[in-house]
Amino acid sequence: MINSLLESTIGLFTFLAFYYLFLEREKMHQFNRFYLLFSLVISFIIPFLNFEIIEIKTVIENIEPISIRKITSVINENVVENDSIPQKETINYFPSVIWCLYSLVTFLFLFRFVKNTWKLISKSKYNPIIKYKNARLILIHEKTLPHTFLNSIFINFEDYNSRKIEDELYTHELVHVTEKHTLDILFIEFLKCIFWFNPIFYFYKKAIQLNHEFIADEKVVHSYNNVTFYQNLLLQKSSNVQTIYLASNLNYLVTKKRLIMMTKSTSKKLALVKKVTIIPIVAALVYFFCIDIVAQEKIVNVKSEIKKDNPTDKDKIRDSYYSGVYVKILDEKSNRRSVTVYEDLSLKDKRKYLDYIPEIHVEKEIPELLFKRLKTKNWKIGIDNKLINKEELKNYKRTDFSYYSYSNVDKSERTEKFPLAYQYTLYTKEYLNKNIKNSHVHFKGDTIKIVYASYKTAMKNIVVKRSKADSIVWYTKEKEGYNLYVNDSVKSSTDFPYKDLDAYYGNTRVIIKNKDGKIILDKPYNELSFEQKKRVPPPAPAPEKLKMTVKQFVAYQKKSEYAVWIDGKHVENSELKNYTAADFVLHLNSHVYKNARSEKFPQENQASLYTEEGYKEFFEKKDKRFGGTIEIREPTVKRK
Repeated sequence: MINSLLESTIGLFTFLAFYYLFLEREKMHQFNRFYLLFSLVISFIIPFLNFEIIEIKTVIENIEPISIRKITSVINENVVENDSIPQKETINYFPSVIWCLYSLVTFLFLFRFVKNTWKLISKSKYNPIIKYKNARLILIHEKTLPHTFLNSIFINFEDYNSRKIEDELYTHELVHVTEKHTLDILFIEFLKCIFWFNPIFYFYKKAIQLNHEFIADEKVVHSYNNVTFYQNLLLQKSSNVQTIYLASNLNYLVTKKRLIMMTKSTSKKLALVKKVTIIPIVAALVYFFCIDIVAQEKIVNVKSEIKKDNPTDKDKIRDSYYSGVYVKILDEKSNRRSVTVYEDLSLKDKRKYLDYIPEIHVEKEIPELLFKRLKTKNWKIGIDNKLINKEELKNYKRTDFSYYSYSNVDKSERTEKFPLAYQYTLYTKEYLNKNIKNSHVHFKGDTIKIVYASYKTAMKNIVVKRSKADSIVWYTKEKEGYNLYVNDSVKSSTDFPYKDLDAYYGNTRVIIKNKDGKIILDKPYNELSFEQKKRVPPPAPAPEKLKMTVKQFVAYQKKSEYAVWIDGKHVENSELKNYTAADFVLHLNSHVYKNARSEKFPQENQASLYTEEGYKEFFEKKDKRFGGTIEIREPTVKRK
């Protein structure tokens, strides 16, 4: 929206500047009228035009496989701790306030516009009317000069009866009626009401009204051929008389410009040159704002001196999983559009576009604490891929389900009924065995659709919905080839080797309680048996780096609104003056409810900022856990 307004304003300014510099002083008023109206219309159209020019670039490429990394999203589903419950997001009301303010001011301007229009219409209904050629003379008692609205010419009753209105003035106003100048005024006034914040429309109105006077003056001079008399008449009439809003007024801008224009002549050749000059101006605006140059790579393969990689075990598993499947590829980067059977893809393409291979699904019991919360929280819940509410869930037992999955809900998909950022799907044993258990053996469809797009494109929900892709592979300059899976059937692996857990948890205290809350085990992690260690959840994945804007950085410095932590340590907000926004690679902001605030931290928000070093220390190290205690509830055993 803002970009469109800026592009439109640039177009309006360019056209208006050209008019003032080259067209206003030339005697080609009918063309100028068309030019000003055309400028308004085309300036609104240009931001919405889009043309693509494909530029083919030759790229020499070695034929060798390129390993592509993959991001998996690991979410702690085995244990739900208090601090893992999503907190209410901070809502930014500023855009809503701006829209409300804009709507209010626009309504006031439109109200004034309609009110003044109705006043003029009412005058033409409730005052004496005299037909005069193709117009109507409206006789009013107000002391005013003749002025025109639509096909009505308003004149003073006494002046009309005493014959004080010269024929030149009648002719002048008749031109406004014949040329329908009121429509131009109504059009520009309506635009002023909608775009009241843009002053350029006020200059357009002045230019249009002055051009109307030029047209009317030219007709009077041509009809009576007495320039001196007409000029003196205008100077005599242009006293301190009220100018009527929305009407074409006789005394509008009786300035040196109008008087000079009556005696001016313009060369036809010069006028033609200036008219033609408009074409490159329009072409330049279209080029800069409407044309996108898309680079299309023409790949020339050159045999690599490096020996081609041999297929790995993962490649063999992939070959079995996707065998016989048609692969439809929509590649934004290389403009590739292809459909081919999987076996005909190169090893490089298989790894690039089909890096995902599903894991084996085994039965996974729902933790008791999680099941209780599913019955009370407004989370989106499904059973066997059918949406239910928490009341329906009360008809089930925890042991009725043999598997469950977890996913995030995008902001745009949340509703008042389900406002939280999580959704759970529970599966019965029958559904698991029939639909999920063997889903790792072979791809379920005969065709898979892959979209390879920029990160900016991939993050748009509309792309996901319209493309109906099974997988979206996105790229950036820094992160080439990461995968963002969007299909419900595509799940990320949550495995975390137990040998890595041994190093990660070390001497972390582990407490296991029975269903009644009684402690049945309290030991350091490294003293647990293998079966006991299996109950301990793997660590959560490192959050994606998220750099803050300067505006966010300035907001975090407000002590009344934010409590701030840097690399896990609480600091005063003033400490941020020693940093810049670029010093932080991740910032997390959470809302604090009133009952959770304290005297030390009374703020409504808490911001955790991480430098590059702090991010590595807290999120990328898997060799050590930073203290703490893990508490696990033992699930209830179903009795036969």
